[in-house]
Amino acid sequence: MTKTACIIGGGVIGGGWAARFLLNGWNVRVSDPDPEAERKIGEVLGNARRSLPGLSDAPLPDEGRLTFHGSVAEAVEGASWVQESVPERLDIKHRVLAQIEAAAGPEVLIGSSTSGFKPSELQEGAQVPGRIFVAHPFNPVYLLPLAEIVTTQASDDATRGRIGDIIREIGMYPLQVRKEIDAHIADRFLEAVWREALWLVKDGIATTEEIDNAIRYGFGIRWAQMGLFETYRVAGGEAGMKHFMAQFGPCLQWPWTRLTDVPDFTDELVDLIAGQSDEQSGQYSIRELERIRDDNLVSMMRALKARDWGAGRLIKAHDEGLKPAAGLTGGIDAVGDLSQPILTLARAVPIDWTDYNGHMTESRYLDAFAQSTDRFMEIIGCDSDYIASGGSYFTAETHIRHIDEALAGDRIRVTTQMLLGAGKKLHLFHRMWKGETLVATGEHFLLHVSLETRRPCAPSADIEAAMARIAAAQASLPYPEGAGAAIRAPQ
Repeated sequence: MTKTACIIGGGVIGGGWAARFLLNGWNVRVSDPDPEAERKIGEVLGNARRSLPGLSDAPLPDEGRLTFHGSVAEAVEGASWVQESVPERLDIKHRVLAQIEAAAGPEVLIGSSTSGFKPSELQEGAQVPGRIFVAHPFNPVYLLPLAEIVTTQASDDATRGRIGDIIREIGMYPLQVRKEIDAHIADRFLEAVWREALWLVKDGIATTEEIDNAIRYGFGIRWAQMGLFETYRVAGGEAGMKHFMAQFGPCLQWPWTRLTDVPDFTDELVDLIAGQSDEQSGQYSIRELERIRDDNLVSMMRALKARDWGAGRLIKAHDEGLKPAAGLTGGIDAVGDLSQPILTLARAVPIDWTDYNGHMTESRYLDAFAQSTDRFMEIIGCDSDYIASGGSYFTAETHIRHIDEALAGDRIRVTTQMLLGAGKKLHLFHRMWKGETLVATGEHFLLHVSLETRRPCAPSADIEAAMARIAAAQASLPYPEGAGAAIRAPQ
């Protein structure tokens, strides 16, 4: 049964929550008095559809249903999670939370996106205080996985467990804050950096662009994959963190920063910073900047996923949870109907698979078909354990036909027909689909090889038997159009 989330407040953060839930298979009900809310969320969702699915090497669940409602009570109906994302005023939040509680059953979880208020403040006057908590995300919510979860003693362990399970289900990381504190954890760091940056601009030390360059060309990249303490542990060399703290600890006594002093927000300071910011990136619209940001984030996180590190490790684990439902795990007995071409890949086209025209690049068609071949090998028993024992298949020949186009965010799938599977020979024909449209075909001829002698040899009896099962089941399939083709010589 499809689960339902309710989003109260459809601004940047609320729209990001809506996209995150929706693209992970939840129905989403939205309430926002802004007459432009539907358009704004639609634009956020467009960016999310283009970027989020491309983080995964498995298909996300079918997208849920998005609906808009005129009242909080109507939007809350049927929801198991309600996310409040209204403006940062405690009186507004109390009023909205009271409306949510009046309409929601006692078992419904109520998260607040607040960046500053503590859950004990939000719970004042609540009927069931323990089900109200802070779930503070980071923009863009549909890409960045962190959600700071702050509860009080009114929330029991079962409630905290449900909160964490749902956050992980939609591909995020629930950081359970041990004690409630103003601005939680991450925003306290951001406040310190922001305050120091304001002084640097005000005092003429650096421009907004120079400060941004210091972050994105330096410590920002390190923080993205190791955080603060692990970065400094490495900086301590072989002696580790103790050496780092002994070496750099005394500098904390030096008057380098002005973190306890705030510059006056005068019109002159606002104009100075706004003018520099416009000069820095004003040639782009906000929507263009959002897409540039999303492209960069997806590329960085996918690179981290390939290294199984940082945020990439979290995404990789989420992928592994998605694959069973898509039929992309297990051996031959996990395949449903062997008499038809077998599903060997299903995913969205990621941003880093596309060229300057937004089309999937030629090399990525080969990448996708190679992944399909790997999956087929796994199905017949040539998995990582078998390869570790000394046998594998090497590709001897490949032929790809490009029939239609695929763009970033398009959901593609590959089905595989075995044309020959006997002895040391394996001949596969892949078809790549976008919906019901055939996008490309890939024909691969492989030889089974001993990794010890590097020479062709027969596979194991189990692999031979698996191929025989598939050959018998697919015997009635017609020979594919385009199979056996080659580029003709000029006439």
